[in-house]
Amino acid sequence: MRAGPAIAHLIARVAGAALMAIPQAMKLHRKSLLFALVAFALVAASSFVRAAPAGPVLVVEVEGVIGPATADFVHRSFDKARAREARLVVLRMDTPGGLDASMRRIIRDILASPIPIATFVAPEGARAASAGTYILYASHLAAMAPATNLGAATPVSLGAPGGGGEAPRRPDPAGKGDAQTADKGKAETRAARSSPDAMREKAVNDAAAYIRGLAELRGRNAKFAEQAVRDASSLSASEALKGGVIEIVAADVPALIKQADGRTVTLQAGAMTLSLAGAAIETIEPDMRTRVLGVLTNPMLAMVLMMIGVYGLFVEFTSPGFGVPGVAGAIALLLALYSLQMLPVNWTGVALIGLGMVLMIAEIFLPSFGALGVGGIIAVVAGGLMLIDADDAAFRMSWPEVTVLALASAAAIAAFGAFALKSRHRPVVSGREDMLGAHGTVLAREGSITWAEVRGERWKVRSSAELAPGDKVRVARIDGLTLDVTKLSTEGIDHAV
Repeated sequence: MRAGPAIAHLIARVAGAALMAIPQAMKLHRKSLLFALVAFALVAASSFVRAAPAGPVLVVEVEGVIGPATADFVHRSFDKARAREARLVVLRMDTPGGLDASMRRIIRDILASPIPIATFVAPEGARAASAGTYILYASHLAAMAPATNLGAATPVSLGAPGGGGEAPRRPDPAGKGDAQTADKGKAETRAARSSPDAMREKAVNDAAAYIRGLAELRGRNAKFAEQAVRDASSLSASEALKGGVIEIVAADVPALIKQADGRTVTLQAGAMTLSLAGAAIETIEPDMRTRVLGVLTNPMLAMVLMMIGVYGLFVEFTSPGFGVPGVAGAIALLLALYSLQMLPVNWTGVALIGLGMVLMIAEIFLPSFGALGVGGIIAVVAGGLMLIDADDAAFRMSWPEVTVLALASAAAIAAFGAFALKSRHRPVVSGREDMLGAHGTVLAREGSITWAEVRGERWKVRSSAELAPGDKVRVARIDGLTLDVTKLSTEGIDHAV
């Protein structure tokens, strides 16, 4: 790509040398000839630049729910496209929607891209619903395969039951009612502003303005864009082409490239004419990092990992020395925290889940007759329902899922706690404490020292009773390396120490 200016410079030097050899009589025409040679050099250089090989067309697979993993994958794919000097990036999309934050991150990358981006809803039967519609509107080129659809971009309100509700009531316009009616209308308006329906209306208005701005930027049908948000309208591929929502209907990527060749798109740097003839097509599929992130950004898995982490640490603290529960719990808890920081988390939900687990653990040790345990289950269920602050249903947890998880966690904590308490009350079977109450036999007396065999070991013993070789004794206390014992008489009467 840098050889063109060098060739132009070489041609200019040759032209200068030729001009110096022109006879003096042609001095008047030297300037005109110089301009002609320079123009020829520029034409030759530009021809050389156009003939230089260009980069490939990269196809990025975007399938499933759009979340943090998808946004990270698309961002890294755009970086790879810039490094490869790609002519075009095609987002081959089939998505039911996703998180608003992840969608906006992808759109920001598209708007800032120095390489043209084409969103292609494919293969046949695919869809670009909800977040996919916004991304399609933001792209430099919008294309769809036959038998595909787009639209249904209404944001789902978490505050309104069923995601819907009646629009907030508005007061009568000034001068169309008495003062009492106007005051009542103002009060209703103030109440409506804080109602779930008002919050839903704010979200819808924000989304409608956002997609309308994208439509105006790309010169696409802004009316349908707003209808897709406010009325959840959808269009087929042929209808979208007729309505000016997309530019191309193509069966596959080669057909898309053929139709896109020669079209002019507008980038941040200005207008650019696509030259795609003969371009190699390379597909970028999600790698292992994207798959792992996709698994970790499952909110149910994040909640399960958090509970496993707490359980593991609880077992390790109540029964220290085993090691495995503590290590597994610490790893699971760290993975849960990493998962939660990638999701739109409501930290009140996290706090409720933590409080619920603490209450369920406390139920094992405190005689609350089930009050703490039931309160813990309720706190876990409430925290799980409000854990993820997302519009898309794929990132929200339902009542049955959270309830089953809370009951399972309560059962697990009860089982672990009962096992820990039972192990605490068991008699000690090793160490010095195990010697208490053990029986032995006096072996010999050496002056003031008496020796006895206890548990197969030779011990120095002492007793308030007179001891003789062969007497049976029982250990009452351990004093360093000396055992205080009581003598067992033949009648079965113990002599106190």
